[in-house]
Amino acid sequence: MYLRVDRLQVELPMPSEPDPDAAANVQELLGGRFGEMSTLMNYTYQSFNFRGRKKVKPFYDLIANIATEELGHIELVAATINGLLTGASEGDEVTDAPLKGLKGKGIPHHYINNGLGALATNSLGKGWNGEYVFNSGDLVLDLLHNFFLENGARMAKIRVYESTDHPVARQMLGYLFVRGGVHALAYAKALEELTGVDVKKMLPIPKIPDSAFKEAKQFTDKGMHGKLYRFSPEDFKDISAIWRGEHPIDGTPLEVVDGLPESAGGPADPPEDKAVSSPGLHPEELQEIAQRLISRL
Repeated sequence: MYLRVDRLQVELPMPSEPDPDAAANVQELLGGRFGEMSTLMNYTYQSFNFRGRKKVKPFYDLIANIATEELGHIELVAATINGLLTGASEGDEVTDAPLKGLKGKGIPHHYINNGLGALATNSLGKGWNGEYVFNSGDLVLDLLHNFFLENGARMAKIRVYESTDHPVARQMLGYLFVRGGVHALAYAKALEELTGVDVKKMLPIPKIPDSAFKEAKQFTDKGMHGKLYRFSPEDFKDISAIWRGEHPIDGTPLEVVDGLPESAGGPADPPEDKAVSSPGLHPEELQEIAQRLISRL
């Protein structure tokens, strides 16, 4: 089961200018082949279907724990997309065509079938596909796939980084560069334990360190590239059998941290948008209803 905490894993800047085209590009990092939905669902189903886990518990714990962190990554990317779409409508009056300025920009489904929010799609608006999930049952093969998946995700993040300088997108990317790097290294270390092959010598892929990106450097300077967070009050403690030693790039000590990332921000709270009736055409009336409910507590 899961315990949800209503906070983003990192604080995002307040939206300034909308950028529907950047929102479309960031969608690739959510519902694309190498997006956060793919990392989440690959690791989640591998953990669900993990047979004989008691005999090889450190490896099960690693996959299951990283899967839980990926839930927060989906939330973070969705919040970024919402930020990039905030202010994209022009006015509140539905009869004044407040969405006409969005023609030819971004993904039309963001405002036609959705309330200017994130979609479970890639950058072309095509839905995420369950066939992206790979779960052979063979531990070495699944870990090798996960290593490949994390590095494919890093490639996509770098391409999106190159396509936008929007501060909301850049903050999210800087954080996920570092966290994705942790996951890639964790899978490399697990493969080394199982096979003796020093897979971590291949990192980083592409060959540019996280610290080269100013938005990521703020997190590497805090040593977050050496921290694997344990997202459970009592479980998954055996990840420390794998996540130990030093970071191969700069020697930062590797440590397992119990609890939420120290970078955690507040909850996502995108503002209302009457043009797409979100949360309703008359949000003040909805607020009155909510206040009446709260008064009962």
